[in-house]
Amino acid sequence: MNIYEKMHSGKIYDPGEQELLEEQFVYMNLLHQFNTANPTDFEKKESLLKQIFAEIGEGCFITAPFYANWGGHHVHFGKGIYCNYGVTMVDDTHIYVGDYTQFGPNVVVATAGHPILPELRGKNPLQYNVPVVIGKNCWIGAGAIILPGITIGDNTVIGAGSVVTKDIPDNVIAVGNPCRVVRSIGVHDHDYYYKDRRIDWDDVPEFRL
Repeated sequence: MNIYEKMHSGKIYDPGEQELLEEQFVYMNLLHQFNTANPTDFEKKESLLKQIFAEIGEGCFITAPFYANWGGHHVHFGKGIYCNYGVTMVDDTHIYVGDYTQFGPNVVVATAGHPILPELRGKNPLQYNVPVVIGKNCWIGAGAIILPGITIGDNTVIGAGSVVTKDIPDNVIAVGNPCRVVRSIGVHDHDYYYKDRRIDWDDVPEFRL
């Protein structure tokens, strides 16, 4: 098994191997160009994202700065995804995000972990990676942290500041540290968008999904 196979298999490996670093720096440099580009140079920014990401659909908008260990090279975005300021994708292995999902500022999605045994975290710390899957039309609140190996279902809301340590199903609101499901999305949410504020369906722009 070569170093790339280890990196994407969940096995322990050395992330500091020169072969990996040389390729990783290529994508980190491209991401630096993205983060320092003129905010309104949409054509350049879109071109850079297409060079960097594993997949990126139409209509995605990423607000710089965006941070990623591999620049986003192992990130798979559907269409219409939005990332607010300071989103971090620790993409040492693959991160999959479904269409129309939104990330609040300073969200962290991590695929990488380190062994608990101190001897494996010494001078040359070893690492393992487990993919993360986030469904369609999710809302990941500001400052949430999603840990390696997590799957989040379609339409789900993750509350601000939550630490997601276990899989979360479709169509729920989940909050806290550790993140727990507090309720399903249902009839109440068809009538109210925030606390006691009712949705005026006559005033809502055309639904896009």
